[in-house]
Amino acid sequence: MTFVAELEPTAVWQHFDKILTIPRASKDEERMRAHVVAVADRHGLPHQIDASGNVVVRKPATPGKEGAAVTILQSHLDMVQEKNSDVVFDFATDAIVPQLDGQYLTATGTTLGSDNGIGVATMLALMGDTGFAHGPLELLFTIDEETGLTGAAELDAGLLRGRQLLNLDSEEDGIVYVGCAGGGDTQLTVPLATEPAAGSALSIGLTGLKGGHSGCDIHLQRGNAVQLLARALWASYGGGRFRLARIEGGSAHNAIPREAFATILVTAGDRGAVMAAVEQEIEAIRAEYGPADPGMQLTVDDGTPPPVAWDQATTERVLRLINALPHGVGAMSYDIPDLVETSVNLATVVAENGTLRVGLSSRSSIDSALEAMRRGVRAVGMLAGASVEEDAAYPGWKPDLESRLLEVVKAVHKRELGTEPEVKAIHAGLECGILGKKIPGIDMISFGPQIEFPHSPDERVHVASVARFYTLVAATLSELC
Repeated sequence: MTFVAELEPTAVWQHFDKILTIPRASKDEERMRAHVVAVADRHGLPHQIDASGNVVVRKPATPGKEGAAVTILQSHLDMVQEKNSDVVFDFATDAIVPQLDGQYLTATGTTLGSDNGIGVATMLALMGDTGFAHGPLELLFTIDEETGLTGAAELDAGLLRGRQLLNLDSEEDGIVYVGCAGGGDTQLTVPLATEPAAGSALSIGLTGLKGGHSGCDIHLQRGNAVQLLARALWASYGGGRFRLARIEGGSAHNAIPREAFATILVTAGDRGAVMAAVEQEIEAIRAEYGPADPGMQLTVDDGTPPPVAWDQATTERVLRLINALPHGVGAMSYDIPDLVETSVNLATVVAENGTLRVGLSSRSSIDSALEAMRRGVRAVGMLAGASVEEDAAYPGWKPDLESRLLEVVKAVHKRELGTEPEVKAIHAGLECGILGKKIPGIDMISFGPQIEFPHSPDERVHVASVARFYTLVAATLSELC
């Protein structure tokens, strides 16, 4: 155990301390699922696992509360795995190393996994908590939320009897969410024509950006490392002064790229002009993004020439494509103040097997606006001669301000924590949208502790907010029975 297990509330933090040691990549949640089942077995609670790997654990009502309505609590087992490039860490085998930074718990150069590990730890703690009254509970642990919400999409809804649900995957203390955006991913694939490498190699890196969650943080106008590196390269290209041999960046569809790297082949005569142009453009970018990304760093080093580089036509096609693709906020909501309505994240660029693959993730709380954004991405890809693949969009969650569950949570929040919570919709994609489609008429609310900068190595959770969060969950379950 680490010092984390000594934080309050002890039961939650002891479970989270254990979770830090369990690899739980999206689509590889088997060890985390086995841990959930082991905890359920330890408390004598029955469980079921559906065909896709979601787990439902049932906790009977406290004596005298058997007639209360069944309440579902829901969190997802997987986490986004991001690390700084200079950190030696293997998410498949290594335990996350926590550290305290003032009032916050964070990790050491990696994502912490408090999204949604705190929600999971809370549900595990509730399994053994006999200190509060509650009706029948169904504890739903879903898989693969971070890479496509497939656990929720493939959930066997017949396993659930409850028609009121507390989603524990929000990240702002004092806020209750009643709606979320829908979204969908697009992948563009460009064939790479090559020629024998000529000239010297330069390795160029853009690092030190903050990145963040492409839903929660997109409005902060942080730099996108892929987009900005491509911008600097295009500004220095000068009609053919170099050939690309590599450009890559980003690691997850729902994380804003923090780092990007390129290798170019340049002749001795053009080397100085290219370096000067890249540095000049990056200086301009630093001036633009300085308030949002003060840690931005450019590195330009001599590299080992690869056997081949992309030919001129391919180099131009790739640079034009990345520079033309949209990234950031597309529209703000007319109905809900300060809510991003529509956005797109230029998420990943990687070259392999003779092709360049560019991944983008679009979001919107309005179906037609989401489709319009995706059509725009598709059009840019087609103009660049890329093949276009689109996954099926997942639905948003329409706010219901007349929700009975909302009224209960607001009243409990006021009584237990002394304040009225804010009621909001979120631009991120919660599983509530999908669950609402699978279980018509279900009443849902989402809330959580204060988690900042998720999906990046800066991720941190406010320690004291976790105690408030657990109090709110337990008191709400008591009120509902």
